[in-house]
Amino acid sequence: MDLDLSQLRALAAVVAEGTFEAAARVLHVTPSAVSQRIRALESSAGRVLVVRTKPVEPTEAGRTVLRLAREVELLAADAARELDASRGMPVLPVAVNADSLASWFLAAIAPLAGAFCFDLRREDQEHTAELLRDGSVVAAVTSQADPVAGCSVTPLGTMHYQPCATRGFARRWFADGVSREALEQAPAVVFDRDDDLQDVWLERFGSPHQPRHHVPATSDFGEAVQRGFGWGMLLPAQIAAFGAGELFDLDPGGGIEVPLYWQRWKIRSASLDRLSEAVQQAWNESA
Repeated sequence: MDLDLSQLRALAAVVAEGTFEAAARVLHVTPSAVSQRIRALESSAGRVLVVRTKPVEPTEAGRTVLRLAREVELLAADAARELDASRGMPVLPVAVNADSLASWFLAAIAPLAGAFCFDLRREDQEHTAELLRDGSVVAAVTSQADPVAGCSVTPLGTMHYQPCATRGFARRWFADGVSREALEQAPAVVFDRDDDLQDVWLERFGSPHQPRHHVPATSDFGEAVQRGFGWGMLLPAQIAAFGAGELFDLDPGGGIEVPLYWQRWKIRSASLDRLSEAVQQAWNESA
């Protein structure tokens, strides 16, 4: 397979932007030129690489070449900056779960904001590794300990979640204690439909089903629990926002520990090295 940097850039841009027209604007060429580059790359690969829908989607073969395209793009950006430090800001796409994003991750990468442009993909920690596999991101905060192919993994630590509610909510729904029967009736606050933290905790009660409010924002999630929408799995910072005597702990001394890992592409990239060092340092300081 003959590699042409302009063709690889066209593939990365088409997938990132979703259409040939949008990719053309980013690359400062015509849509026809983008289409020609993609066709030439597909001819070289001997495979169809993208499904020409809106948005454009990579095929299975396309994901393999897309990852290569983004690796080459990152290395090319590193080389350009080494030759001329004033040349642009490399883009670093990173997958991170919402709670890390809201609590410690932004502080971790803030010192690098003048050197790189960050394309942060918010995804549940159980699913961020998928974005590494298909080449969408160069690194990810994930709960997956086993390294994705072509990646290295570094343990960060754990995030603790505690099932909590307001005292008023508990008086209404848990007057006779926390039981399977009570949990089947008491509404829960859930982050989104990929969030299974409460389901892991509910396994000890035989996994009862209950009504659920979906609140897909970390700060709003904690507020929803505080306002009595339901019980929810809260971080220490969210628990600290409760007033004195307002908190009801459904599982004193229990809760859920979620291990987090930093996975990154296993390539020698100065940009990726700086990012990894900043993330690990920030996590250690926040622990």
